[in-house]
Amino acid sequence: MIVGTAGHIDHGKTALLEALTGQAGDHRREERERGITIDLGYRYAALAADAPLTGFVDVPGHERFIHNMLAGAQGIDLVLLVVAADDGVMPQTREHLAIVELLGIAQALVAITKCDRVEPARVQAVQAQVRGLLAPGPYAGAAQFAVSSVSGQGIEALRRALLAAQHALQPRSQGGAFRLAIDRAFSVAGAGIVVTGTALSGQVQVGDSLLLGKAGKPVRVRGLHAQNQVATQAFAGQRVALNISAERLALEHIHRGDWLLAEWLHAPTQRLDIELHLLAGEARALEHFSPVHLHLGTQDVTARVALLEGERLAPGARMFAQLLVNAPVQAVHGDPVVLRDQSAQRTLGGGRVLDPFAPARQRRSPQRLAQLQALAAADSLEQALPALLAQGTGGLDPQRLERQFNRLRNHWRLDAQVQVVATRQGPLLFDTTQWQALKARVLAQLARFHELEPDQLGPDRDRLRRFASLALERPAFISLVDELLGEQAIASSGPWLHLPTHQARLNEADTALWQQVQPLLLAARFDPPWVRDLARATGSEEAEVRLLLRKMARLGQVHQVVRDLFYPEATVRQMAAMLLRMAGDEVQVTVFRDALGIGRKRSIQVLEYFDRIGLTRRLGDQRRIRRDNALAQPGDN
Repeated sequence: MIVGTAGHIDHGKTALLEALTGQAGDHRREERERGITIDLGYRYAALAADAPLTGFVDVPGHERFIHNMLAGAQGIDLVLLVVAADDGVMPQTREHLAIVELLGIAQALVAITKCDRVEPARVQAVQAQVRGLLAPGPYAGAAQFAVSSVSGQGIEALRRALLAAQHALQPRSQGGAFRLAIDRAFSVAGAGIVVTGTALSGQVQVGDSLLLGKAGKPVRVRGLHAQNQVATQAFAGQRVALNISAERLALEHIHRGDWLLAEWLHAPTQRLDIELHLLAGEARALEHFSPVHLHLGTQDVTARVALLEGERLAPGARMFAQLLVNAPVQAVHGDPVVLRDQSAQRTLGGGRVLDPFAPARQRRSPQRLAQLQALAAADSLEQALPALLAQGTGGLDPQRLERQFNRLRNHWRLDAQVQVVATRQGPLLFDTTQWQALKARVLAQLARFHELEPDQLGPDRDRLRRFASLALERPAFISLVDELLGEQAIASSGPWLHLPTHQARLNEADTALWQQVQPLLLAARFDPPWVRDLARATGSEEAEVRLLLRKMARLGQVHQVVRDLFYPEATVRQMAAMLLRMAGDEVQVTVFRDALGIGRKRSIQVLEYFDRIGLTRRLGDQRRIRRDNALAQPGDN
């Protein structure tokens, strides 16, 4: 169990921990000189002879060091709220209480200190004051203990209460990747660099490889301490000290706020969607896009708050918001966050992370807000997934979900209604009904295309994607089309997609013109006339002839070798057959030219077309025949 103190400056937090543990704690010279806790202090003690070690985090109470208090509050299981009997509830008492409530720390005990300095009536008055302070929040009715760190009054009763809380504490899940928010880093002679923090998830053991900081520098765990004892492995919920090593790793490269993570979880982000609660004690509403200090893990960074459900958030109210962070952070679903004002003088509110990979566009759309509502209500990926899929028509990236919820796919319990679609850029998740609806829409839009363009064989993939107007990225759409092709729900002729029963139909004018143009193209064999010559010969407009030949190219009847130069399908296959009959696989331009009986320029234009369709491959000044091309197959010649 990790116990953290909270309370106003000079209310006896450090002395109380010394009385509980018998240890003077971890004090720096400037702290001893000034008589206050400036940075985090740590102690480890067994609350009973047969009890495991309990970690105690002594946090500073001075308002100037609230950022240090926030760094120490991460990973605490129980907060020990300390209130001096002579002072009573003070400003930092209230702010510390607000912070631990925002962080979602489950348990709290109250110590009324310095009871040897005041009359019993004063102690009772302060206890009543504390009960009133706690009444509106999650710690209403928390047990209070009147203690004196000098005389020892009440210390044993408080120790027994802590021991009972430790026995009742549910161990944290060891699932997911290891995460450590670093709160200290120092060098030990003969060992090297050591970093400390509370393990927030997963487990780690000696020899593991982890990634350090936003740059993701690989490091190796050489040794570790868990709860201040030498160990070979450590688990979520423990105070951990890791001796790490890496090439060119220096102490000055490591800072409080850095994360130490399993490799697959490392995903820095600068946009977080959160469920935000503004403290009721705030004097005015929080405006859209207000600058704030964000505290996440042990990190303190500046950010802007983009409100997603309005322009102002009233004191005491809640709203979905997006944090635009000025430096990369690491987060997973459920992480608590605390926001302080731009000058870091007071705590504004906080909440928890819903999506660490928040979208930059359509963040206020009804679909996105519905997703956030599902994320806010869910305790697990499985609970959130149906609503996420229902509102996300473009599919969900499972790797992103792994990082969002800190759970690898092999631990998911997916419902039968979830379909995994393989794409060229990795798998995507769809609701099965939704995926079938997308396929039905593509078929309906393809039928509509045939109605609008009866003289075309069909669109290519990209044109069909634009025509169907689906909210799918190209890789997902290609997979959808491939699935329809595999089911023979659609057919392909070259690059053109069409329904199996569709046949392109020319209108009467095009049919009549084609009957004039086709004989001219066939008669010219390897040197067909240009569009302008065909227009002159048929008494037509150039644009009319050009449009017809492009239609015929989509139908596979002609090939456009260069602009305004079209070869009939039969002629192209004849030229390909001649090329294949030449000795060897290397193409000789002069031999090919002489075989066709045309000029060098025209023969090169034909060969370059063969390059484009994959019959030949250009390698420097040489060309080689590709025998796997459709035109090279025996039945096609």
